[in-house]
Amino acid sequence: MLHDIVIRNGTLITPAGPIHADLGISGEVISAIGQDLAGRRSIDATAKLVIPGGVDPHVHLQMPAGPVVSSDDWETGTIAAACGGTTTVIDFVEPEAGAQGLAPLREALAARRAEAEGRAVIDYGLHMTLVNAAPATLAEIPAVVAAGCPSFKVYTTYSMKLTDEALVTAMDAVGRAGGLVMVHAENDAGIAYLRQKLLAAGHVEPRYHPISRPPAMEVEAIERALALADAAGCPAYIVHISTGRGAAAVAAARGRGQVAFGETCPQYLLLTDAEFDRPGFEGAKFICSPPLRKAEDNAALWELLGRGDLQTVGTDHCPFFYHGQKDLGAPTDWPPFTRIPGGMPGIEARLALLYTFGVRAGRMTVERWVEVCCTAPARIFGLAGRKGALAVGADADVVIFDPEREGVLTHARATHLQGASHVHHLHENCDYTPYEGFHVRGWPALTMLRGKVIVRDGEFVGGAAGGRFLERKIG
Repeated sequence: MLHDIVIRNGTLITPAGPIHADLGISGEVISAIGQDLAGRRSIDATAKLVIPGGVDPHVHLQMPAGPVVSSDDWETGTIAAACGGTTTVIDFVEPEAGAQGLAPLREALAARRAEAEGRAVIDYGLHMTLVNAAPATLAEIPAVVAAGCPSFKVYTTYSMKLTDEALVTAMDAVGRAGGLVMVHAENDAGIAYLRQKLLAAGHVEPRYHPISRPPAMEVEAIERALALADAAGCPAYIVHISTGRGAAAVAAARGRGQVAFGETCPQYLLLTDAEFDRPGFEGAKFICSPPLRKAEDNAALWELLGRGDLQTVGTDHCPFFYHGQKDLGAPTDWPPFTRIPGGMPGIEARLALLYTFGVRAGRMTVERWVEVCCTAPARIFGLAGRKGALAVGADADVVIFDPEREGVLTHARATHLQGASHVHHLHENCDYTPYEGFHVRGWPALTMLRGKVIVRDGEFVGGAAGGRFLERKIG
């Protein structure tokens, strides 16, 4: 058979482990894995790893947050993702309340898809957010699942939080429809109490953000959410776990036979709450919820991730400009930490950070790296067979990853970095990166989406609007 493209001389990281073989691509799919394949065109991957395109299950592009909108739109955010080796993202639909406080789900899904169509340069899926558990809302869930959106996010904090009664009712409806519930788990009552105490005492600086949301608030909410999901018989996915104790709660539930999954993010593996003590207002750059924790939580999360007790690494990419958004445009009258938009950029460097500080540091194998960044997110969220693995018949989303390419991370507006032999100028539409100055060893040399090269040597070369909406069905 003559393939359109053959990738030669690389080490393929497959579900069966690393193999030295050729990868054949015909049209948009992987057509063969073997030796001495014949192709119309060849790509040399000598001394490089050939991996599936990354699947980021948790991003927030073009997301309204009060008076501001996250700074990466569907185009800029997906270009940055592609440059970092991610070829699939799953974002969120956030319905707005209409008549009688209801939020029509199918209308919101159609509107969110319309925002992405013609803008996303990689493939994308959508999670549906449930902002209430009214009967009319829950009645729409089967139709939303049928439309290819089988994952539903709920909150135990913020203004859209669900009470325990509403939460278990929503979980029951999602489970019966064949869906999965994603939970942002923090104890809202405890957080509100601590925030009020801090503000009353005049403690308004960014350094007080983590004090207002201590680890116990996450751990309790995770355990409660898992208990309610178990009662409802609904699969549960706990997002952005920041503590070792929270991750251990998911591992314990899985050990009891519950269908539960845990996600963490690079910021919770690599950054600590020391970032909030930066001079002036700089700590605002690192405000996200749950907040950054202690070094011992970093260590615990790495251990649990490496041994399989956490299933995925997403980014929770939710960027806001430091100047004009994090400070609300008033640097002489900075807002208290309670008013600072929560979220950080991170969509581009995920694969490189996990390879450098995970694989190279001996915290995980190269197979585990691909599992948590590619294969498991695809499998959990209904994309197995199409995305997340090098397998015949799968979409030819392929990354040629250079394990020896070194560089220092900096945001796109930086022009130089002293002492750096190579600089990775990140493409995220933000005026900072939380990983400024991080030295990585390992970076994508080439990214393909469905058989088409879209990134070469760190720069986007694909055309506009190449991304497609992915209808998903959870097994």
